[in-house]
Amino acid sequence: MSGRAAATKRWAVGAGRGSFVTESIAISKLTIPANQIVQYHDEGYMILPRVISEDSLQMLREECSYFLGYMDAEMDAKGVEEVGINHGRNRYFISNRYHLSPRMWHFIYSDLMAEIAKAALGPDAYLFNEQWVVKAAEKGRSFRWHQDSGYVKFGDKQTNHRPYLSCWCPLDDVNEMNGSIYLLPHSRGGTKNWISDHTRDEESNDLVGYRGDDPGIPVEVPAGSIVAFTSYSFHRSGSNTTPNMRRVFLSQYSAEPILGDNGSLWSQAVPFVKDGANIYDHAADMAART
Repeated sequence: MSGRAAATKRWAVGAGRGSFVTESIAISKLTIPANQIVQYHDEGYMILPRVISEDSLQMLREECSYFLGYMDAEMDAKGVEEVGINHGRNRYFISNRYHLSPRMWHFIYSDLMAEIAKAALGPDAYLFNEQWVVKAAEKGRSFRWHQDSGYVKFGDKQTNHRPYLSCWCPLDDVNEMNGSIYLLPHSRGGTKNWISDHTRDEESNDLVGYRGDDPGIPVEVPAGSIVAFTSYSFHRSGSNTTPNMRRVFLSQYSAEPILGDNGSLWSQAVPFVKDGANIYDHAADMAART
């Protein structure tokens, strides 16, 4: 596997967030070890240490700060401390905002992410969802055992969608002390071809799909790594007991558009990879959103 991908960038001149409009980032492709690909398809996950470039990592940290402030301002304006599974100044899941950033698309639709998507999903891939997953210093709360597909099934009991890909990208070194994730391999969770019925926890609003006593495998990796797992894989995360935030960017890709029982689209289905080639068209994507 290659080390951190090489990257170049160009910055626009000017003040303020909007002045970053001309940035371009070229990220080299990734060679994924065969044993990690086999592990993904057999056990539901692969771990790719230090594959995000320093430039991309810094950009994601800066964008994360912006969207945290954005979410806090939204909550303050509404006079609330919780929005869904977001808990203000404690734990955040800030979803599908990349179109408000002039920079994030370079990473989400990079050749780096295309290679991971192809290894996991095959020759075709769509962006399904993207979000920031952040735990505040010293008090960022835990997240219960669940499958990402459990959130789809909770709203559509008859769903039979193929497992999609979750790329969990830590922006900080992660360990058991600051709330890293724990993964339950398919062989231990029985999840290779099965989505559990999830129930909602009244106190946290989390959906819970596993209540067994298997603690799972703790993930401890440096910033800039990518932990890729299937949407059928059970995972959880601990609380953050350290004096620093634990920041993660999560991008999720599906092999086909995921539709509800009434034919409506779940989340997004932005064309990304077709027949093995990166076909993302940023201009068309932005035009469709306006």
